[in-house]
Amino acid sequence: MKEVNQQFLTGERAMFQAKDCHISYCTFADGESPLKESGDLEIDNTLFKWKYPLWYCKNIKMKDCTLFDMARAGIWYTDHIFVSDTIIEAPKTFRRSSGIVLRNVDMPNAGETLWNCENVTMERVMARGDYFAMNSRNITAKNFDLVGNYSFDGGRDIEIRNSRLLSKDAFWNAENVTVYDSFISGEYLGWNSQNITLINCTIESLQGMCYIDNLVMKNCRLMNTNLAFEYSQADVEIIGTVDSVFNPKGGVIRADRIGELIMDGRKVKIDQTRIEAAEILKKSDRASWEPQDE
Repeated sequence: MKEVNQQFLTGERAMFQAKDCHISYCTFADGESPLKESGDLEIDNTLFKWKYPLWYCKNIKMKDCTLFDMARAGIWYTDHIFVSDTIIEAPKTFRRSSGIVLRNVDMPNAGETLWNCENVTMERVMARGDYFAMNSRNITAKNFDLVGNYSFDGGRDIEIRNSRLLSKDAFWNAENVTVYDSFISGEYLGWNSQNITLINCTIESLQGMCYIDNLVMKNCRLMNTNLAFEYSQADVEIIGTVDSVFNPKGGVIRADRIGELIMDGRKVKIDQTRIEAAEILKKSDRASWEPQDE
């Protein structure tokens, strides 16, 4: 393996088509696509300061590296990349790539990151930015912290454990999502999705879990959550109180207490949903903003 050590590299495609190299303590400064079409690289303690550093690459291992803000759109069309103990400040990293492993990675500017990717593993990853992981599939995440709206839109085959997601409109248009032992806060969670399973989770959401085909919730808590389950086919088990339940499409909803149960027979078949609650404080046949019959 060729050693490239403590080099300051500039210019477009500075190490174009590099193969079988160990790159250590280097700086890739101004110059686009420094490692385009490269493969079988081990990179450590290296700085990337300009655009498109790793496009069309294969078999990359990165450790203790930094991708600065201008290293944007940095890793596209790349397969089999392992990144650990690294800060990725640049937005729009990872597009149309596969075989991605991220371990102990911080992405403070992760807008439009991880789009159209597959076979992704994340552990101890922190990300901040909107539209994270759009249309990506086969994702597993553990100890993952996300602050950013519209995450996982169109995603498929996703498993998340022991994580915290602060994300409006998370998991829209998604399929086959399972979240364990996690906290999710954000309006309109999971709309227009299929096969969403939440186990041992705490959720805070305005109009959350609506328009879902096959929603399963086991041993979950809902904080400050109202107008939930609209037009969802659900099998739900809630510990404590849900502030309001609104026009579920069918299935069973279990809770210790429901603040308000709104079931409008003009819009849903009421007998298709079984409600099991020790206490229901209020029942209504339509929402408060709709005109009431005189």
